[in-house]
Amino acid sequence: MFKGYKELTDDSEASPLRQDDAVHQSFTQSRIPLPASIKPHTHTLLPQSDHHSTSSHQHDHKNDVELEELLLTNPQTGLTSQQAAQRMNTFGPNELTEVKRNPVLKFLGYFVGPIAFLIELSCIISAIVKDWFNFATILGLLFLNAIIGYVEEARAESAVDALRQTLALKTRCWRDGRLQELDTTQLVPGDIVILRLGDIIPADGKLLGIDASGASAQGDLLVDQSSLTGESFAVSKSKGDEVYSSTVVKQGQQRAIVTKTGRNTFIGKAAHLMATTQDEGHFQKVIGKIGNFLILFTLVLVVIIIIVQFIMFKDDPVRGQVLKILNPVIVKRLAAVEEMASLNVLCSDKTGTLTLNELTFDEPYLSEGFTPQDLMLYSYLASEYGANDPIELAIRQAAERQVPLLRNRLSNTTVPGYEISSFVPFNPSDKYTQATVRDLENEVTFKVAKGAPQVILQLVGGDEMALRASVVMAQRGLRSLGVARTIAGSDKWTLVGLAAMLDPPRPDSAETIERCQHMGLSIKMVTGDQQIIAKEVSRRLGLGEVILDASHISDASMRDEIGSEKFNNADGFAEVTPEHKFRIVEALQRQGQLVGMTGDGVNDAPALKKANVGIAVHGCTDAARSAADIVLLAPGLSTIVDGLLTSRAIFQRMRSYALYRITSTVHFLVFFFVVILAYDWTLPAKLLVLICILNDLASLVIAVDNAQISSKPDKWRVGQLIFLSCLLGILLTGLSFGHFFYFWKAHGYIPHPEADGDMTVVDRRLDSIMYLHISSAPHFLIFSTRLKGYFWQSMPSVMFTIVIIGTQVVALLMVIFGWLTPKVPVAEALAVFGISFVSCVVLDFIKVQVFNYWTLCVPASRRRKFLAQKH
Repeated sequence: MFKGYKELTDDSEASPLRQDDAVHQSFTQSRIPLPASIKPHTHTLLPQSDHHSTSSHQHDHKNDVELEELLLTNPQTGLTSQQAAQRMNTFGPNELTEVKRNPVLKFLGYFVGPIAFLIELSCIISAIVKDWFNFATILGLLFLNAIIGYVEEARAESAVDALRQTLALKTRCWRDGRLQELDTTQLVPGDIVILRLGDIIPADGKLLGIDASGASAQGDLLVDQSSLTGESFAVSKSKGDEVYSSTVVKQGQQRAIVTKTGRNTFIGKAAHLMATTQDEGHFQKVIGKIGNFLILFTLVLVVIIIIVQFIMFKDDPVRGQVLKILNPVIVKRLAAVEEMASLNVLCSDKTGTLTLNELTFDEPYLSEGFTPQDLMLYSYLASEYGANDPIELAIRQAAERQVPLLRNRLSNTTVPGYEISSFVPFNPSDKYTQATVRDLENEVTFKVAKGAPQVILQLVGGDEMALRASVVMAQRGLRSLGVARTIAGSDKWTLVGLAAMLDPPRPDSAETIERCQHMGLSIKMVTGDQQIIAKEVSRRLGLGEVILDASHISDASMRDEIGSEKFNNADGFAEVTPEHKFRIVEALQRQGQLVGMTGDGVNDAPALKKANVGIAVHGCTDAARSAADIVLLAPGLSTIVDGLLTSRAIFQRMRSYALYRITSTVHFLVFFFVVILAYDWTLPAKLLVLICILNDLASLVIAVDNAQISSKPDKWRVGQLIFLSCLLGILLTGLSFGHFFYFWKAHGYIPHPEADGDMTVVDRRLDSIMYLHISSAPHFLIFSTRLKGYFWQSMPSVMFTIVIIGTQVVALLMVIFGWLTPKVPVAEALAVFGISFVSCVVLDFIKVQVFNYWTLCVPASRRRKFLAQKH
């Protein structure tokens, strides 16, 4: 019976079995008995997921009977077309499918939301008041935002499409008693397929132990499933072993019976996880909170202005018109930024990211009288040239590097001074290779053997010390290989030594991990390899050896708060499947962590998408690249440090921008709210537009500023950010009222309403004074908001300084020479300009005091409460 199949399909969501009596009866009536000699034995390669509960075991026998009835197909003839059609109706085609939203509705969805509604309202108002320039500009921005969002969302679809590209297109299948070439989409459970060297396995199945001709298979099937499971090297599969869709046959041939198709395959589950992960990003939530605050603040003030002015001027033929009241509505939009700066946990895939993804040799065990070069030479002589086996390749490559005799040869098929007269390749029964070698210099013939340690030790008659060394290697997660040779002139074997192999850490991984830890980023290794291997790699990397295996991850009790804390305290996770990686990220996020996930294979894609930041490393698959937020172009983990530094610099710039933008918005809205209500005065529309253009132009150069990079993960503290912004905005508003009343009362610059006429009719020099002040005072504040400390502690970049000062010099020259606004005395203009700069210094001092007592970089109240509960 296929017991392993039940364990992998017991999941109610993934199981292809249906309790449909009619279909079940049609299967049982049409089945063909499977000869007992070729019934597969039970074997499960991959770690089981969460199917070890008591309830699951109670139904083992029932499900095994159903599986046996369903899959009893004659391997010599396969299914009939009628059987295949019935099963196709039940299980559907063997393909990855997804439900796609209507593209038109998806596009229209980007016009829905609080900010979108406010912008659309502004667009409608512009049309009503016949301000066609603003109408076209706002409408264009709306569509531009929708187009960008639509294109970005297509990345999630391309992730599933990338998984499809890894699947086979055609396969050889027995149907109606003959071998046919079919589209892989036509496969159904119970089909008999032929798997040969180079084939992409078309569906999940079990090996039958017979070859394409129907005879007993000679040797195992070697399958490369590194892109699916993260294992470091190809895996040997024998009769009854499970094989998985999208993996590649590297050696051998066998028939297999299809057990799972489409969404129910191992890769299908990964695609399903990716397609159903739609979490909103952390930074999107932050921006949403800030945006909602500004929207609510703006709407409240605008509605009050409209109501009050309509009541005050309802009898005024000019100012009482509703359209005139609505005209000055202004809307701002904040952009999103990468979340990497806030990460405090990084889940790193082991194979190919922390390690080299290639077998190398560790410190060997040597018998007396032999050297490491002897061990490598004899291993080489006992290796099969041209074999695709990763162990054979690793041995030959290492020997060619380490043994001088094997360097600079004329031919890679010969060994100078030696002649191989016969060679016995590896087979599963003997578990070793053997070569008969002639030493041409000494005219001596001897034999060399290489294979499993226990076999080689038995061959030499036993060796207690070597046996203990083999056990130690196994306990450290090293794969050992015994090498022996015969004594010249006899058949007596002597042990040369034991070679130890491991996929080693990258040279820079340990240093990179240490740097990440100093930056407040906890690294957790995630791998599909065995727990013992994971512990050895973790020990070498300095990560610690608290490694949870699949049984812990699958345990239902680990999904509560206490279980999530165990995930948080672990140094790594071993024997994991895509579902496990997904759960790991989910559990860490429940602990309040912002989680990054690195990976390069198909198996990483669901977790990459679930993580706050998914990082596809160098050489990643298309599926991983499509699911990730960041793609690294250089190998290893070291590039992550550069990414962290860059993202934290971006974070500082975005916080600088947010603090400046909210402060200036509060200042702008509160000041004009009061003066419009009290004095029916506002700046002309052309000056308001100029303020927006010059200020927005200057704020763009924040991107090239010299940011002060934090040594710890950065955190968005929306409450503190809004509090400080409002405080600075109110102080600026007070300064604006000081200018307004001083130049009105002391210099006679009367605040004329717009209805009184332009500067050719009345004195509008107050417009010029207030324009210069409102443009420059918040603008100079950028020098303060760019960092937490005093503005001189980190000097801005040259470009930043030139643009900020330059835009305000333009505003200064405008009011001095009377460009677009009435001319004012030079002394008055310079006084306003100077006061704006001095006010920046004063506000900077206040900002630092606020940060000292209420910093943006300490846990917020909710975070403090969460941490208190943990301890």
